Amino acid sequence: MLVSLLGQRLRRDAVQLTVWAAAAALLTYGSAFGVADTFGTDEERRSLLALALANPVILLFRGLPSGAEEGAFLIFLILPFLCLMIAIMAGFLAVRHTRAEEETERADLVSATPAARTLPLIATCIHGVIACVLFAVAVALALMATGLPASGAATTGLALLVTGLAFFSLGAFWAQLVRSSRAANSLTVAVLLTTFLLAGIGNALGTPSDDLTRMQSSPLTWASPFGWAENVRPFADDDLRPLVPGVIVGALLIGAAALIHSRRDVGAGVVEARAARAEAGALLSTPWGLAWRLSAGSVVAWAIGAAVVGGLSTSLGSVVGEMATDNPAVAEILRRIAAQGSMDQGVLVTFYVMVGVLASCFGVQTVQRARQEEIHGTAEPTLATPVHRSTWLAAFLAAAVCGILVIVASAVAASAIALAVTGGESDRLRDAIVSGAGQVAAASVFVVLTAVVFTLLPRATISLGWALVIASAALALFGTIFGLDEALIQLSPFAAVPTPDGDGIDPGGVWALASVVLVGGVAALTLMRRRELAPAG
Repeated sequence: MLVSLLGQRLRRDAVQLTVWAAAAALLTYGSAFGVADTFGTDEERRSLLALALANPVILLFRGLPSGAEEGAFLIFLILPFLCLMIAIMAGFLAVRHTRAEEETERADLVSATPAARTLPLIATCIHGVIACVLFAVAVALALMATGLPASGAATTGLALLVTGLAFFSLGAFWAQLVRSSRAANSLTVAVLLTTFLLAGIGNALGTPSDDLTRMQSSPLTWASPFGWAENVRPFADDDLRPLVPGVIVGALLIGAAALIHSRRDVGAGVVEARAARAEAGALLSTPWGLAWRLSAGSVVAWAIGAAVVGGLSTSLGSVVGEMATDNPAVAEILRRIAAQGSMDQGVLVTFYVMVGVLASCFGVQTVQRARQEEIHGTAEPTLATPVHRSTWLAAFLAAAVCGILVIVASAVAASAIALAVTGGESDRLRDAIVSGAGQVAAASVFVVLTAVVFTLLPRATISLGWALVIASAALALFGTIFGLDEALIQLSPFAAVPTPDGDGIDPGGVWALASVVLVGGVAALTLMRRRELAPAG
């Protein structure tokens, strides 16, 4: 019975797992050749590392510098993003095969067989291990295919494996506490983003070496699974000891999940849902109000994350100044940066790319909520009324765009508060408004693209929606540093937005983004008029 359950999970996720592993391998392999082409000499790699150590924002979105050797330099650039990929894959997989199965009542049918309640969870755990191993092995093989040492490749794979299993355990744990897969996924993503930022901030607040090729991370980094993976330092130290906390935390979380699972009723959760009112409010009398009500909780969570990022975008000047005071070599690098343009603007624009990613995640999640309503059968009662299918979808699109505006506005407000507290330049607030407005356009692109997928390929809504955001974020954050052609980088909506440029504004591809939003929105609503509800499968 266990073999049958495991086989069913592997068949169901075969395409998704193959895509995740292949994408990770291609990113790794392509990045290795991009680095060799763009930073082929030791001097070029040392120059970039010195720039990274002088500008903490780079460390927030890259990794932990461990030397100028080719392998260590590559890992510095891509390891955090690979960890992010495997964390998302593993966390969502855990929720999909636990809480989501209970929501669709398939878990009830399996529990009625000799498998009972224990074997499905065991099968899911084995499935999670296999998925993480596949991902880690794909990356390790890609590194070895580039000619890098097998020991460093194996260490990288182990760091990714432990990170993936830690977030798989986290997803399984949340799935036992809350009653919906939506809430479990949201909580997993919240922890993921928080720990990602903790590792980045911990690296930025660390102590650079005298030759500006290594960074000793601050204690804050050790509160994050991303920090544990980065401190392994593949191709430099190959020290596996920092992975011990990841193994312990993963074991504790999966043990707690198993204990809770054995004691609760199927479909129930430790945190019970609040009792609903006897009569619905006026807000729920329209599809527009219903869509917003379903999205309101997520807006708050994403807005808090965006506010943290927005506040950091205008408050890192003091950190840079302290580093320059402590290390004369850093001060010299900063003088070079200042001679080339405004470093503050570059820092702010990079942070607002992350704000755009957060807003896009909310937008995609909101459109995917329409798909979940369809799968769970709750869309049918709404559409049985005079509400048209196009109006129903338009309500979710409107909720997505409104939420994006709230999320970006929270980031801009936090930037303004940080400027007021730190006494920063008032021009940075204008830069924050310009960058935020551009990211609203970028996030709206992902909303309409996911809506088009929802109308044409409903079963691919979730996987393709997230894939579009992840691929575009990788292109925007990694394209320049890997020496990709500017025209290719501009294919990412995050990179094509208007940005502050000195005292002016670079419009970027704002008209192209606006055209995509308009055409995509009209196409999605038109296509929705002609398709029937599509069940899960």
